[in-house]
Parts: sequence; C-alpha cells; structure tokens
Amino acid sequence: MTSRRAVLASLAATPALAQPSGWPDRPIRMIVPAAGGAGTADTIARILAQEYDKRLPQRVVVDNRAGANGNVGAGLAARAAPDGYTMLYSWAGTLATNPAMYRDLPFDPLRDFEPVVMIGNVPNILVVNNALGVRNLADFTAMVRARPGALSFGSSGNGSSMHLAGELYRQATGTEMVHVPYVGIAQGFNDLFAGRIQVMFNLITGAAPQVRAGQVTPIAVLSDRRAAALPDVPTMAELGMPGLVFGTWFCLMFPRGTPPAIIATMNRITNEILVDAEARPRLEAQGLEIMGGTPQQVTEHLTAELRRHAELVRFSGARME
Repeated sequence: MTSRRAVLASLAATPALAQPSGWPDRPIRMIVPAAGGAGTADTIARILAQEYDKRLPQRVVVDNRAGANGNVGAGLAARAAPDGYTMLYSWAGTLATNPAMYRDLPFDPLRDFEPVVMIGNVPNILVVNNALGVRNLADFTAMVRARPGALSFGSSGNGSSMHLAGELYRQATGTEMVHVPYVGIAQGFNDLFAGRIQVMFNLITGAAPQVRAGQVTPIAVLSDRRAAALPDVPTMAELGMPGLVFGTWFCLMFPRGTPPAIIATMNRITNEILVDAEARPRLEAQGLEIMGGTPQQVTEHLTAELRRHAELVRFSGARME
C-alpha cells in the first residue's frame, strides 16, 4: 500500500497540464455502482465528494446506480461522454471480479476507462465463532485440516470479497471448508453467533463492532499492515502467510477519451485529499488503507487483480447465471 510519503512524491511527479478552459462549468457526476447508504463504499464516495466540493468551482454529485453487482453503474459510466463531467468511483468486485463471473459485461475495465487514482483498500479479517475454541491462525488452520469440509464460512454472495478471501485462504492452505452465501450478511452474522456457520472473512468495517463486543473471535487481518480499527489483531503476514492479503480496493476512473489535463487535475486533487489532515482520518475511520499514486499505478494494479481474481473465481467454481 502507498504511504503518505509516496503519495506526496506522486504529487510532485504529476505533469503540470493546463486545465481545459472553462472546466468545470457545471456539476460533475460521480457514478457509484451501489445503492445510496450501502455501507463502506458509498460512505467513502460521499466523503470524497464533499472534499472535491471544497477544491473545485463546481459540485461533485454522487449518482448511485445499483444493479448486477455494479455492472449497471460501470456500464453507464463507460458509455458516458468523455468530457470530464462523468466519472466512475468503483472497486475490486465490479472491476476485477465481475469480468470472471459474468459472461457478458457492458464494459471492459481496461479498455473503456481512463484511470485516475487508487483511493485505498479495506482489508478482510478472519473471524470465528467463539465456541470453536481457537484463538490463533495456527490452531485454526490445524482444526480445518483435521476436519476437511466440516466447517462453513459465510459471505455476502458468490464472488463477493468475503467469498474470494475465503477461497484465497483455502487455496493457500490446501484446506476444505463449505461456502455459505447469504443475501443479507446480517443473517450470516446471526448464524455465526449461533454456530450454524463457524467462520467469516468479513471486511474489517463490518466485523470490528462484533469483535469489540466479544461476539466473535478475531484470528488475523488479511493485510500487510495492522488495521487501525483493530490494532491488536495480527496480520496474516505477521503470522507467516504474507500472500494472504485480500480486501476491497477503490479507484477513480473517467470514460476513455477524457482529456489528459482533466485526468491530471483530478489525480492531483484526489492525492491532496488523501493526505489532508482532516479528510484522511475520516477516510481511515471507514477502515480504508490509503493508497493514492499515479494513473499508471491504477492500470498496473487492475491488470494484476484481474488475473488474481480470475484465478480465485476458477478455483471456487463460482458463476453468475
């Protein structure tokens, strides 16, 4: 993940392109391919919009376009005019997982967009039912190996971050668990508390309240750094499994053909927001590990993630009909 120093360095390296004359002279639409109020993703988007409003002469308006796990909103953004007045705020599931899950997508994540900047990543955390009686990764993995197929892990659906994080763990450890997808993750937590399932790989923002309340046992964060929300929980890397890193990352993009000067301006402004003394703590309170950087880094990250997510989807056997 990108440090504050690296973000500042990227600001210094950003080419000073002239901003198009008169842009923006009307509000900018930021398409968010999820329902309004739909958890961490929407909250981060609205924080960014508020910060853009402080730095641009026109408002940035959040346009929630839910449907088909983000495909509706991303497809709408891909077809928008490349004039700098429509941008896409999206994430790993829509941009990296969906190409492997859906036969026909209304967009191509690499071909149809101009990358702007990585926003950050919210990591997953492995939590278990308290009655399972394990308190660390070694004991948990030993139990799963000793009881192949006996434990179940819940998720918010096939191909979700929670699902693929569990598949990554299974792949890395050579273990067997049963995946149980839920339509509403609240029911998943109820089943976890009751022991009807035993394991979850939830986003840290979703699991932190339950961990603090003592309702579940935290095992490890799937990140290369400890989470500010649960600083006492070790990372997979600390526990000898550095490859077990998984989360939901967020980025900003424009339709292909958007003028480079607009891309450069929004990259610079977004990087400034990510290190701002007031904005950064608000974003980190959502579990976000700040990234930032250059447009090229978005392309590099997305290219690698498309390969990784495709492999995990194949391993899991998940498909969307």
